[in-house]
Amino acid sequence: MHLLLADSGGLAIFVQQLLNGLTTGTLFALIAIGYTMVYGIIELINFAHGDLFMLGAFLALTLMVSMGLAGPVVIAIPLSVAIFASAPMFVAAYGVGGRRLQRVVPGPSWVAGLAPAIAAAAVAFVAVKFIGPTVQLFTGSARAVIGAVAIIGIVGVFCAALNLTVDKIVYKPLRGAPKLTPLVSAIGVSFVFMGVGQLWKGVADINFPDLVPSENLFAKPGLGTELKGVTVEQEAKGFKRGDTITKVNDAPVTEASIAGIVAAQRVNADVAVVVDRGGTPETLKLTIADAAPIRFTWKDLLVLLLTLPIMAGLTLFVKYTKLGKAMRATAQNPTAARLMGIDVDRVIGATFLIGGSLAGAASVIYGLSINTVSFQMGYQNGLYAFTAAVLGGIGNLPGAMLGGILIGLIRSLGSQYVGEKWTSALVFAILIVILVFRPSGLLGARTREKV
Repeated sequence: MHLLLADSGGLAIFVQQLLNGLTTGTLFALIAIGYTMVYGIIELINFAHGDLFMLGAFLALTLMVSMGLAGPVVIAIPLSVAIFASAPMFVAAYGVGGRRLQRVVPGPSWVAGLAPAIAAAAVAFVAVKFIGPTVQLFTGSARAVIGAVAIIGIVGVFCAALNLTVDKIVYKPLRGAPKLTPLVSAIGVSFVFMGVGQLWKGVADINFPDLVPSENLFAKPGLGTELKGVTVEQEAKGFKRGDTITKVNDAPVTEASIAGIVAAQRVNADVAVVVDRGGTPETLKLTIADAAPIRFTWKDLLVLLLTLPIMAGLTLFVKYTKLGKAMRATAQNPTAARLMGIDVDRVIGATFLIGGSLAGAASVIYGLSINTVSFQMGYQNGLYAFTAAVLGGIGNLPGAMLGGILIGLIRSLGSQYVGEKWTSALVFAILIVILVFRPSGLLGARTREKV
């Protein structure tokens, strides 16, 4: 994820990889929560969840282009994209709002759902179609911040509605079917989503707008070479061993002042360094390097600031709210929950909504952090996220979070100390070893098979 300077010590490299693994792992955890929530409620492995994450990233990219955040060229959202983005709202609102209106609206039951469905789809269509011209009223950093917040909201709602739509159309009719049937259906939905993504953006990797600065928060200005006082100890960046630095930007330097003068410069700034080379002064045009042994950027901070509060808030929501308690009761025993007056179908729908919204938020955060998206990103990241859910104990919310962070750390440390090509093998080898001794995962509880 980030490259260290060649002269960094072993401890610095280790700490760097821990930071890299933590930021990557929190993203895996955010996606893994969607897998583990659905499995915990209806024991379905929703393989389409990773590709839902991919479609969210594609919608975010399309919205950013329409807002002018991806460059000087601004395009209108195509009508087909606006319809595609708003269609799930129709189905979701039809199912949720229609049930509430059936008691007061005369006529067939399906009539009750039309009004909220049409209203929700219309609002979504207008939001997607005209969000670009609206955000363009702002300039500079205000446009970027307002645009990013609006995109996270729109993409989160879109993914939530699409996830609920898939449940209503595909999974709900198969509730009583053998477990293999909805599992195969989930794989089919995954391929459908992947095909939609391929038609939408093609097969090549796409650059995501680089809205978040890549500056190192621990940046330490340096000249890119080893010094002993004012004497160069290593050939690099135009310096030769034995050169004596006499000036930096016309400021005379001494052994006592050179550290302060270099530290006052800005990383990536251009400087003129005068060296005494065998009695002959020479001027070198250089760029101030980042000499910090550890790199932690604004992008890394953004990932942690967004993902950690979301996961903490979701944990509190499930533990203390009425709906959260209903989710836990349904996960424990759906039949008993129904007998106690819990609307199990509503709980299942809410689970798909929450899981989808988390996938949407993760897709935007991923794009802003990694700056590259593709139609296969759902499969790749979804596989690691599903592995994280299994590692932590699928169906267990804290387990999914722990598993995601562990997968991120294993990948980061493995790529550094074992080799990049062995990273995936290492991840799954550790997973197998853990499951041999703890088949239910690290935090999973042994439960009897529900009959």
